[in-house]
Amino acid sequence: MAATTEDQLSQLEKDIRQLQIEYDSYFAGGRKRPPSDTEWRVKTTISKFSEQIGRLKYAQSFRFNNLAARYAKFSEMWRKRLKKTEAGHSAYAYSKVARELDQKRLEEASRQHEAHLHHQTTQVAFSDPRRESEKVQSLYRSMLEAKKAAGQEAGINFEQFHKFVRQKTQQLKKQLGCQQVQYSVSVERGQVKLKAKGA
Repeated sequence: MAATTEDQLSQLEKDIRQLQIEYDSYFAGGRKRPPSDTEWRVKTTISKFSEQIGRLKYAQSFRFNNLAARYAKFSEMWRKRLKKTEAGHSAYAYSKVARELDQKRLEEASRQHEAHLHHQTTQVAFSDPRRESEKVQSLYRSMLEAKKAAGQEAGINFEQFHKFVRQKTQQLKKQLGCQQVQYSVSVERGQVKLKAKGA
């Protein structure tokens, strides 16, 4: 049976973890060569997902982006360490100071990636949510997928959500004098946010 997208993402996560272990072993002197086979497998999987990113569900895209960013951070660090080794520096002589600098770079890259994720949004506009239940369901699914990817509980069922959207849309249309209200699902600092504005 063909592997599902979730299975493939889980395998990619395992491969990145394995690659990290193998590189750590190499730089500590436990391996004679860099783990090129494992890295080729990771690169191939990331390339394949990048080509079909538009067909992934929100939660799958969110998970893949996290994994790809994690690999990119480590890959840059490994590339620099390999360069030092090839230049004549012993892998054993990789100093504590250099490791601390690499860790700081990783943390900075992680913050930059989180800032990028904050801008990932799903947007839906409503004129009358009572007659646009399919669009409400689409928005609700996007919110659930985002919460699942962020490790959060749903916190609200569809009927409660539909009622909220109906009331909020009516309220904003009166307040702002607009014909439509646009809702957006976004992830900010690891928290899923639902925002509404006149459109």
